[in-house]
Amino acid sequence: MRSSPNGRRRWRWPLAVWLLPLLMAALSVRAADTAPRIATLDWTVAETLIAIDARLVGLAQLDGYASWVARPAVPSTVRDLGLRAQPNFEQLAAIAPDRIALSPLFANLEGRLSTVAPVEVFELYGPGVDTWPALRRVTRELGEYAHRQGQAEALIRRTEDRLDEIADRLPDHPPAVIVVQFMDERHVRVFGQNGLYHAVLGRLGIDNGWTGATNRWGFSLVGLEALVGLDGRIVVVKPYPVGVERALSKSAFWQRLTHGADRDPLELEPVWSFGGLPSAGRFAEQLLGAFNAD
Repeated sequence: MRSSPNGRRRWRWPLAVWLLPLLMAALSVRAADTAPRIATLDWTVAETLIAIDARLVGLAQLDGYASWVARPAVPSTVRDLGLRAQPNFEQLAAIAPDRIALSPLFANLEGRLSTVAPVEVFELYGPGVDTWPALRRVTRELGEYAHRQGQAEALIRRTEDRLDEIADRLPDHPPAVIVVQFMDERHVRVFGQNGLYHAVLGRLGIDNGWTGATNRWGFSLVGLEALVGLDGRIVVVKPYPVGVERALSKSAFWQRLTHGADRDPLELEPVWSFGGLPSAGRFAEQLLGAFNAD
């Protein structure tokens, strides 16, 4: 401390004190920059990477993600890579990702994509796969891949704790449910064994009214007549294809199928049926909301 020419005392702090915040900020940015910049064509991979705050820089079909997955929202810094099955390679090369993450659905593109950056495939769904342990496994794999191991573990804990809370808040003895998603006014995907919705229903203690066969993704494509006589409340996961909701309002068959006490279908906002833990948590939250609003 010393006196100024006008007689007032003036504090003189060591230069290191002033520079310390700037130095810490610079180190923080540098540490963040060591995590790989990742691009993906797959929405399941993307939602998990976003949920663990990974450095996602490119994703295919952002508009489709907004319609079918919805949450977590894609950061504004993520570039659109075009169609999932036919990505824009010029755009991909321009953003120059360090890594490209895929699911088996797009593994046929691995050779071409590997000319831009190293590719790794993450497999979640498949015949005989126990879905819930697989969800945790893939979350951990992506956490390690993105240098976000701590965030991945936090996502697992947060999701499982919340599902336990939701199970406690559901009505006593909730009815079985039949979860469907419309393909057109006469056909639906109905979800069962091997699928995300089925795994969440199991965690919540809700019976699945569909016990028929399913494919590797956990659904079967059936006509509405296949739902006749099933024991359970129909749950419709949006979005509806264009014109379908209007057609159903005029369909005598649909009205008969859903008419009667406790037969009105429950509607949920879009939840990615082939998703990871973020979609699992979103499905459970919406199902709780639908039961409570019923």
